[in-house]
Amino acid sequence: MDFRLMGLDAPVLHALHQMMDLSDDNSSDKSSLHNAPTRSYVRDAKAMAATPADVKEYPNSYVFVIDMPGLKSGDIKVQVEDDNVLVISGERKREEEKEGAKYLRMERRVGKFMRKFVLPENANTDGVSAVCQDGVLSVTVEKLPPPQPKKPRTIEVKIA
Repeated sequence: MDFRLMGLDAPVLHALHQMMDLSDDNSSDKSSLHNAPTRSYVRDAKAMAATPADVKEYPNSYVFVIDMPGLKSGDIKVQVEDDNVLVISGERKREEEKEGAKYLRMERRVGKFMRKFVLPENANTDGVSAVCQDGVLSVTVEKLPPPQPKKPRTIEVKIA
């Protein structure tokens, strides 16, 4: 069905039209459904896109700064996965509604959030600390000391 014939040419209706066409195309070939992203992948992608962060490098450390207003330390999880991936995640929950109160506008974001950062080779994953102050989370990852240059070794030449 073409919505433009009825005088409806809004972007939302265009997107719906494309989705209906896409579902018709996929109905004949079920193997293409295996290539579709999973719900958990889509959920994680949305959570990552909605969590902005600043990353700073200092001479002895890396600092990751993320705004987390209204969250308690129990709502935030900081982990190191696979020895080189820093994962910051958590969930912001909606306040319990009081009897007789109703929302006139709901703009603050609620739900899960997550960010993953691949750490450089010189990051010391044993030296990770996190501090949340005034709604700003700062995760500090210490750097490993630079490797000492190897001193040349003198090998004695023997006469046979």
